[in-house]
Amino acid sequence: MTVKQYLLDRMSEGTLHIALLDPDKQPASKAGEMARHMKEAGTDAIFIGGSTGVTTQNLSETAKAIKEASGLPAILFPGNGEAISTDIDALLFMSLMNSTDLGWVNRAQVQAAPYIRKLGIETIPMGYIVVEPGMKVGEVGKAALVRRDDIKGAVAYATACEMFGMDLAYLEAGSGAGQPVPPEMISAVKESISIPLVVGGGIRTPEAAQTAREAGADIIVTGTLIEQCDDLDKLRAVVKAAKGI
Repeated sequence: MTVKQYLLDRMSEGTLHIALLDPDKQPASKAGEMARHMKEAGTDAIFIGGSTGVTTQNLSETAKAIKEASGLPAILFPGNGEAISTDIDALLFMSLMNSTDLGWVNRAQVQAAPYIRKLGIETIPMGYIVVEPGMKVGEVGKAALVRRDDIKGAVAYATACEMFGMDLAYLEAGSGAGQPVPPEMISAVKESISIPLVVGGGIRTPEAAQTAREAGADIIVTGTLIEQCDDLDKLRAVVKAAKGI
């Protein structure tokens, strides 16, 4: 079974939770331990990535540790076109839709595509839309941030994702954002597209996770919370709220 089909099958049962782990933030052994805890909490898969500091070596080591410790799919969330490894199960072949730098929109992807094909790695095409405040990813990706009140703009970007034939649309407030993507924006985008909607950034509490789920998110991603919180009960509560269980 492909990773894409695995995700679709899980989504047929309800909203998914995916944990995001940055291989530059902790040793691979620690990432594996975190992945095991998240699996026990109910997480459906692990994204691996970060805006800076990801290398082929730490990516490969982290992917191996995650799969060995949790058995969950390890999916690369690329932050550059240089780090790649056959130890991942799939990668998000993504375009930063609202970047002002064509390198993030399609040029890096064009350069990487032949190599990815040669390695035989599964790709999941995704449109990535960065919403205020954007945080580090907005800065590094040179994003023309979608304003929090620009519902029509978010809908337009997500609709373009679908028309381009992408498998996922992702609304991102940025890792560590003080506020997550507004529920009104999530709902409007969800009503306008038929592809799955991913939401991430600033989701640190069960209430925020529940709000995103009820607004229409198909996949909820948390990262900073996992890296900064040692309270397993709190992590479980966030995952359960994201999944509605």
